[in-house]
Amino acid sequence: MGPEIAELARTAGTTMVTLMATQAWESTRDGMVVLWQRFQPARAEAVGSELEATREDLLLAREAGDADTETELTAEWQARVRRLLLAQPEVADELRRILAELSPEFPERRPSVEVRLRAEASGSGRVYQAGRDQHITER
Repeated sequence: MGPEIAELARTAGTTMVTLMATQAWESTRDGMVVLWQRFQPARAEAVGSELEATREDLLLAREAGDADTETELTAEWQARVRRLLLAQPEVADELRRILAELSPEFPERRPSVEVRLRAEASGSGRVYQAGRDQHITER
């Protein structure tokens, strides 16, 4: 599998799971079910049910603050999409079209964030800085 297909599978899985908790959920589900109906019709109904189950798991995980479950669900859908792409590479163009409809900024989805940190400490002072999550345990 080429890096382009691997990236497409990662992007699709991430986009699907992310959109499950938004107003775009029904469009996301419908687009993916149609994709499977077109390329693997025998699996389409099961995929629809699996998407619904994933959404329920995702919503419960978010309610509980369980980021690990969301990561696992994303990886699971990335793998499913990757297997579909490996079995039928012609799916790639249709998948890109669906992703573009669901998320107009695709493929330039990488958010651009600029973080500038500046700190000064004197004496025995400490400085802790982070551009994102930071966990400090002092004893």
